[in-house]
Amino acid sequence: MIGLHPEGAKKPIMRAYSIASPSWDEKLDFYSIKVEDGPLTSHLQKIEVGDEVILAKKSVGTLVLDALLPGKRLWMFSTGTGIAPFASLIRDPDTYDRYDEVILTHTCREASELIYGQELVASLVNDPLVGDLVDGKLKHITSLTREDHPIKGRITTLLENGKLFEAAGTSILNPNDDRVMICGSMDMINDTKALVETFGLTEGSNSNPAEFVVEKAFVG
Repeated sequence: MIGLHPEGAKKPIMRAYSIASPSWDEKLDFYSIKVEDGPLTSHLQKIEVGDEVILAKKSVGTLVLDALLPGKRLWMFSTGTGIAPFASLIRDPDTYDRYDEVILTHTCREASELIYGQELVASLVNDPLVGDLVDGKLKHITSLTREDHPIKGRITTLLENGKLFEAAGTSILNPNDDRVMICGSMDMINDTKALVETFGLTEGSNSNPAEFVVEKAFVG
């Protein structure tokens, strides 16, 4: 949770944000869109060096590797700012130690919204910790819903029509090999979760690892 206490407000405004920086980093990165009249982002986008930002003492969440059973292939399904937790995981060497393939998908409305993920993935080849690991292991698949793009459609549509697996060069999801993480809007999470379950995968948690996990906090 991060937040601000705007001048004149009776209490701080707090919202759940995924940490986009890797666990080993000394600084914290967050990825957010600017909402002009948003209760928090309307203030957050205007902060300057020296301003006070409130940060919860304890981080929580289900998008952690330990909530998944061992497998061969890790899929990360994200929409919009839902890419944030995966921005952290694709920079973690442990991710590549655990899986033979890591496939990050990012679905947005417009091409400009893909830039953050594209630049991040492109930079990994020079990353001192994972640069040698990503080659041949990490795939980045992007799709758009409102503009022309090599792959067009919602992640749920791409799962249903098989175009996602065609783009990735893989077979369809199966509970023996595939592990899935899902992060996006509440509707996206619920719809994608329902589809993943039709492939025979079951939802896991920190205390009961299984084949897929979803973000419990609404991202947007």
